[in-house]
Amino acid sequence: MTASDFKAELTHVNLLDIRTPREWDDFNLGGFHVSLDTLLGRIDEISKEKNWVIICYNGTQSLIALRLLNAKGFTNIDHLEGGIEAYLSL
Repeated sequence: MTASDFKAELTHVNLLDIRTPREWDDFNLGGFHVSLDTLLGRIDEISKEKNWVIICYNGTQSLIALRLLNAKGFTNIDHLEGGIEAYLSL
């Protein structure tokens, strides 16, 4: 999902923020926070029924998380291309 699309859809999606706790504390947009390194251990906390957009700082880790969740059977997910960095630059 592009940053422009993300901005337009922000109030209609469920955010899955996979940044570190420190990054989350510094700035967050809300949503469900689980750092990438604990994602697989907490996967049962993420509903497969909801539409998720995975966010991170620059889009690299969210793409990794997207691929991991796809492999675990998640289909209603996307990630923010360019991450929060791209969103804030709009």
